[in-house]
Amino acid sequence: MIGVNHRTCPDSLRERLYVDDSEVAAVIGTLRIRGVREAMVLSTCDRVEVTAVFQDGPMAPMTVATALGAPVGLRGEELVPYLYRHDGGEAVRHVFRVASALDSQVVGEPQVLGQVKAAQRLSQDLGAWGPSLDRVLQAAYAVAKRVRTETRIGEGAVSLATAAVARVQDLHGDLSSRSCLVIGGDELSVMIARQLREAGLHDLTVLDRFRRRAAVTAAELEAHHGPLDDLADALDRADVVIAGLGSGRYLITAETMETVLRRRRRRPVFLLDVAVPGDVEPAVHRLDEAYVYDIGDLERVTREGRAGREAEAAKAEALVEEALAAFDQELAVRDAGPDIARLRAHLEAQIREGAGTGADADALARRIAGRVLHAPSETMRRWAAAGRLDDETRGLIAELFGLDPAGRGDGP
Repeated sequence: MIGVNHRTCPDSLRERLYVDDSEVAAVIGTLRIRGVREAMVLSTCDRVEVTAVFQDGPMAPMTVATALGAPVGLRGEELVPYLYRHDGGEAVRHVFRVASALDSQVVGEPQVLGQVKAAQRLSQDLGAWGPSLDRVLQAAYAVAKRVRTETRIGEGAVSLATAAVARVQDLHGDLSSRSCLVIGGDELSVMIARQLREAGLHDLTVLDRFRRRAAVTAAELEAHHGPLDDLADALDRADVVIAGLGSGRYLITAETMETVLRRRRRRPVFLLDVAVPGDVEPAVHRLDEAYVYDIGDLERVTREGRAGREAEAAKAEALVEEALAAFDQELAVRDAGPDIARLRAHLEAQIREGAGTGADADALARRIAGRVLHAPSETMRRWAAAGRLDDETRGLIAELFGLDPAGRGDGP
């Protein structure tokens, strides 16, 4: 698994790398040219990741960098430094955590599982799906379901959004005639905007530094969209502002907001700053008609707060580790299959040699081999699950039953 996310890659670069559905075919096509037969591309506002079965492990980062960079004119060498990589069990753990919303900016947010499933469907449509990815993703969906049903992690994210909507309704009452401005497109902003729409607010506008990201977020919310340059005019019209860009500078200053309030004839504005670092200057709090909340304020009015969400996240992480151990055991048992099949074929051949030929001899060989090897087969599966079916053990089994250790024949 190789990709970039909000932790490893600047927004400006991550925006360029965003892969919409119409572009996935080109990315997978490049991967196929380089020998990748199974691949899934997950692209959201926070991450662009390729989960794949690579034939050439050392070259995998450059392969992905080339596939993602080529459509936007980036050379692989430019992109490789921003990539993170997980192999084997670590890759499986990462997929489990992503599907369970443990790797999201807002832990527990419900959208990411649907995004993963959509990425799978697209991979299947493009003929890039295969048994290895299917095993991992089916296990990921199972653990994500357990996380949802056995912990309250989802309630943390939902409760923050619900608290935000309740505060908006406290200020504005009926929302059907109100308008909302969303700055940026992080998960919590989108979740709150979606709940506002469900509460009756239908006039939504999305602004972003990057037009394409604004368009994607707007499509998700059935909203209008525009460039960040339109911020001043958009603030004049907005009764609710959700700021989630985290640009590193204050997008909404006290001076700007004072001007906006004058133009609005002092009609109140609800400002929700969910960005890290914040988008709203602290001095805006002092303006009478500007009602400013941040994530800390929302957490204080939710039942669980940060401590409760962290406790539920710890439970979810434990479920992921449990699922990962079970997945590893299943793979190990699966790996024992060829050894058991070879042993059975060898024993059947030995029985036929003594019983003669014909259908009756074949049936007899299968029946006797099945009975004789039942207990040894179960033992081999247990050893495999416990990590004890190593090369030395395989050699001892081969010697005991007269097998060629390399699997080239039936022994002397």
